[in-house]
Amino acid sequence: MKTVILCGGLGTRLREETEFRPKPMIVVGDKPILWHIMRIYSSYGCKEFVLCLGYKGDVIKNYFLEYDLVHSDFTVRLGTKEITRHSVFHDESDWQVTLAETGQQTMTGGRIKRIEKYIDGETFMMSYGDGLANVDIRRLVKFHREKGKIATVTAVRPMARFGELSLDGDLAESFHEKPQIASGWINGGFFVFQKQVFDYLDEDCVLEKEPMERLAAKKQLAVYKHSGYWRCMDTYRDLEALNQDWTSGHPGWMSPPAAR
Repeated sequence: MKTVILCGGLGTRLREETEFRPKPMIVVGDKPILWHIMRIYSSYGCKEFVLCLGYKGDVIKNYFLEYDLVHSDFTVRLGTKEITRHSVFHDESDWQVTLAETGQQTMTGGRIKRIEKYIDGETFMMSYGDGLANVDIRRLVKFHREKGKIATVTAVRPMARFGELSLDGDLAESFHEKPQIASGWINGGFFVFQKQVFDYLDEDCVLEKEPMERLAAKKQLAVYKHSGYWRCMDTYRDLEALNQDWTSGHPGWMSPPAAR
């Protein structure tokens, strides 16, 4: 089963980083967030990826073209540029990565539509290139198959960004400065689709608007609730939080999935 990752957006709210690289290549710890997303899937045996490129897609292409050399000892004969590789220091040798140009200004649904030719199975997964979670991918796929719908979306409850006050008239009953889990559910990415989803897409559409609305109206959109770790890298503050998780030695997206 292939995993499609959207990697083409402009990332305007992280302009201090995305001026020089696409958002999925922003580093968390010592690796791009894209690598961490792919690692989540590969830990469940899902190692075939289709990356939908757009803004600064050449940076992503070069990253994977040079991946083996960057993570290897090698000898180069300068006159002929002949390279002999020695020890390899990574476990990703069995990853298969298709890098597909999907346009500079293309919307999310359009990007997926443009890689239809690379999907050869009846079911595929999709994720955004800026979110990390400890979603149990095996359980997510099992849920999707049990529901028998065209699409399944993972729902999450995000961290509230501001402190919370409980009031009694003009007095505070309680004060919680640390972020709390919001009560509502939102789209957390980590989709599973049947190939019929392409019938709902065109090359100019936004996935999260008409296609998802139509699927929901036709009772073809299942919702997998994930109560564990989830964080989207939307702002510089989010990036700092992800890096703090990484430096803790126990990043949430690598922790065991929460039981449902």
